Amino acid sequence: MATAAQRSSLGSLIFLSRWLQVPLYLGLIVAQAIYVWQFMLELWHIFEEVFLHGGMKEADIMLAVLGLVDVVMIANLLIMVIIGGYETFVSRIKLDDHPDQPEWLSHVNANVLKTKLAMSIIGISSIHLLKSFIEAPTILARPDGFDTLLWQTIIHLAFIVSAMALAWIDNLSVKHPPKAVPAVDHGREPLANPPKVTDDRHDPVHVL
Repeated sequence: MATAAQRSSLGSLIFLSRWLQVPLYLGLIVAQAIYVWQFMLELWHIFEEVFLHGGMKEADIMLAVLGLVDVVMIANLLIMVIIGGYETFVSRIKLDDHPDQPEWLSHVNANVLKTKLAMSIIGISSIHLLKSFIEAPTILARPDGFDTLLWQTIIHLAFIVSAMALAWIDNLSVKHPPKAVPAVDHGREPLANPPKVTDDRHDPVHVL
């Protein structure tokens, strides 16, 4: 049978294993840099087409700008995963006095992070769906064009339903938090008949 010291060492080792996630978040930072590079390439392509090659059609400019917005929203999603995930699952980021601390980071937890990620995914899906609607005449000209638009809409609605379900579950967890388990003092025997005291509202409160 494991001793208390062995159990403590095993628990410490398991707790230290959270640092194995650090390379994952560093990899997401590299992915963020790749998206920045992709954004600059697409921006330069728009600039080149508009000012050097005689201009672009309004619909083409709108689609190109939506592509830039799509890159930005994915980058925002990466930031939330990197900062929120590291703060929640690895280690605290001490930014209490930093003027640029994100407002949502002060109360981030697993449920809040999942809800915000779901909302970001809905935003990204909305951009893709809007691009498809702008290109609807071209898409519907294809044999499977209608099915493509239909399935994109259904998938977008599925994202919305999922986000609403996560928000509802988070709201339930706030309204009904888990009950705290009272600490037990192992140094003395519990009293068979604990004395009762009365608070300001005359409600009996048990004192251990």
